[in-house]
Amino acid sequence: MTQENWDAEYDVVVIGAGAGGMAAALTAKIEGLSVLLVEKTDRVGGSTAVSGGAVWAPLNAQSEKVGHPDSFEKVWTYMRNTVGDAAPAALQEAYLREGAGMVDYFEKHTAVRLVARSYSPDYYPDREGAAMGGRSLDPAMFDGRELGAKFKELRDPLPEFMVLGGMMITMTDARHLLAVTKSFKSWREGMKLVLRYFGDRLRGYHRGTRVVLGNALAARLFKSVLDHRIDYWLGTPLQKLERVDGAVTGVAVTRQGRTQRVKARRGVVVATGGFPWGEALRSEQYPQPSGPWSMSPQDNRGEGITLAREAGAVLGQGHTNPAFWAPVSVLQRPDGSVTRYPHLVWDRAKPGLMAVNGAARRFVNESTSYHEFVRAMYHSHQTVPTMPAYLICDHDFMEKWGMGLALPGGRPREHLVKAGYLSKAPTLRALGQALGLDGAALEATAARFNTLAEQGRDDDFGKGSTAYNRYLGDADHQPNPCLGPLRKAPFYAVKVVAGDIGTAVGIACNAQAQALDDAGRPIRGLYMAGNDMHSVMGGEYPAPGITLGPALTFGWIAGRHLAQQAAAHDQ
Repeated sequence: MTQENWDAEYDVVVIGAGAGGMAAALTAKIEGLSVLLVEKTDRVGGSTAVSGGAVWAPLNAQSEKVGHPDSFEKVWTYMRNTVGDAAPAALQEAYLREGAGMVDYFEKHTAVRLVARSYSPDYYPDREGAAMGGRSLDPAMFDGRELGAKFKELRDPLPEFMVLGGMMITMTDARHLLAVTKSFKSWREGMKLVLRYFGDRLRGYHRGTRVVLGNALAARLFKSVLDHRIDYWLGTPLQKLERVDGAVTGVAVTRQGRTQRVKARRGVVVATGGFPWGEALRSEQYPQPSGPWSMSPQDNRGEGITLAREAGAVLGQGHTNPAFWAPVSVLQRPDGSVTRYPHLVWDRAKPGLMAVNGAARRFVNESTSYHEFVRAMYHSHQTVPTMPAYLICDHDFMEKWGMGLALPGGRPREHLVKAGYLSKAPTLRALGQALGLDGAALEATAARFNTLAEQGRDDDFGKGSTAYNRYLGDADHQPNPCLGPLRKAPFYAVKVVAGDIGTAVGIACNAQAQALDDAGRPIRGLYMAGNDMHSVMGGEYPAPGITLGPALTFGWIAGRHLAQQAAAHDQ
């Protein structure tokens, strides 16, 4: 094959501009390789840009500084007690041993800045090896003005992560904004946010430039791509992985309306975001019922995985779940558009909310992780209809916390009632009937729930029984920050379905992020990262940040390994 057969030539081609793809591209470029970053959509950031942004990187240098000294033995014990044999032990060990180095590397060479949480329990804090903080890190706030005109090329966050039409907020920001009339500190912090935001809009920005959460991580990675002068093509979908003698030697993409073939002298990294919107792979891998309920970008349809399989790679096995689950509520708007809201960390753990199935009975610890909540939905659905399930609260809860898209503090909600998203009734019995449930059974369930709330201990499902539960509850509510009664009319309900925040099934890889064939041999020139790589967690969800942590780590590993390889095909 001669050079004239190629439209362009690089050492490395990376497909997908999310965390995994940008990590691989940056590492390869920093290590001296020429790199092309290819993105299907017209925006950079992928799933990372719409995520919460947490990065689980145990043993990072900040852990001890924030009061949580750690050890490999401790975190390895926790992995065995949560992930177990759901993922290859060699991959788990590689992740734990390399993650801290990844954090240091990007701190040194890029604009990525991650800050360890001083208190953030792992999701199963009662299992041996769990930590109460230090392992999960958040991206530092980023000033979008540093991107200049390129700010418009960064994927916008979910509208549900913004207020006032474009101002990003964290959980801490939300608490301040809800308390602006009750605390001078909250008023001051709230005014800073609002004044900064309106200043941005007056200067012509399409949204606020104070960037937080996963959008900040995507922005910092993108800033680093620009700083290191990495070539990138937007609006360029992958069509084919080119091969010679079984090795991947380049790609065919569609750019500006025509096919272009790009040679990759060292290899290709595929990081297209998994298949949460790919109907064929979903029907092959997901339990039923399922639906179009993912919170991932709708462009994540599994092309990377499909083309890797055509190139000889195989899917990983042994996982316990095909996706990382989250309960999602769905609003059908009058114009036909659909808004999905992920019930992750804000409402379910607060005192005064309970969840029921189709028999109007509780079926889960409402304050458990979003992944475990949906697992409980599927388990309950085996005997009682639990798709959808229902989140139930009273007037006081709604005014203080809100529920899903229904906002607190007296904000308008009737449009949500008219749209069928929010149910509202003067009594619990009437609410149950409006939902098509047994109203008397719902009353009885609430009466039992209130009794448990009065004693401050949930003997039925353990709401508020772990440090993780209580971390997300209301610290001012005692004795159990997660458990409170439903008493004051009107009463409200929101339906939730079994959504996800991304897929866990992907291409089987070794510890160098190389794709494997059906004999377990690495395919020369083909690497996977992000959700295209089979989850090192095996579909389990031990802690916040267990998708972005591996995405960054194995993207970094792939970039380093590529730099160490001799060119596979220099013909």
